[in-house]
Amino acid sequence: MAAIRQSIARNAIGLGIFAVITAGVIAITQVVTAERIADQIRRAEAAALFEIIPEQQHDNDLLADTVELAPDPRLGNKEPVDAWVAREAGEPAGIIIPVVANDGYSGDIRLLVGVAPDGTVLGVRVTAHRETPGLGDKIELRKSDWVLSFNGRSLGDPEPNRWAVSKDGGVFDQFTGATITPRAVVKAVRQTLNYVRDHQQIFRRDDV
Repeated sequence: MAAIRQSIARNAIGLGIFAVITAGVIAITQVVTAERIADQIRRAEAAALFEIIPEQQHDNDLLADTVELAPDPRLGNKEPVDAWVAREAGEPAGIIIPVVANDGYSGDIRLLVGVAPDGTVLGVRVTAHRETPGLGDKIELRKSDWVLSFNGRSLGDPEPNRWAVSKDGGVFDQFTGATITPRAVVKAVRQTLNYVRDHQQIFRRDDV
């Protein structure tokens, strides 16, 4: 009996050590993966900034000229985020706001939405998503030019009830076999324009 108890004890200790090591490996993997994903998002954002507002359209350091935005349901941000402000001769030329569309088909869709002081869309880029390859991923510029359909739009162009995908009576195309994804992006861009309309102070250097 003593030998059996010792064998059981040894096995239990072995299993315990194995469980601790496995948990540690999983935790480390999660941390490393999270950091890698965050870094990829930052790189995508930095590249997209100058696609939305090219360097020749502003004379300030776009990456350094930021304003902190408080959490707002229209932007989908649960924590404060930094938006980038472009300036020409000291005057605001546009702002690029990080936005999260929380109602994508496969989860959150992270966007950058550029808006001019007059409320015109300067550009939209998708920086991260998990939408279906070959369907929902057409929100990426490298997959299709759909996202460019926002350029030059505003709250008055189209009319408010036309800020939707065509299936819902709007002016923006949806994708064959995928309506939820473009619907979420259209909604997010529209809500961002509403936010900018109500927060013109974001073009100043003060935090809001």
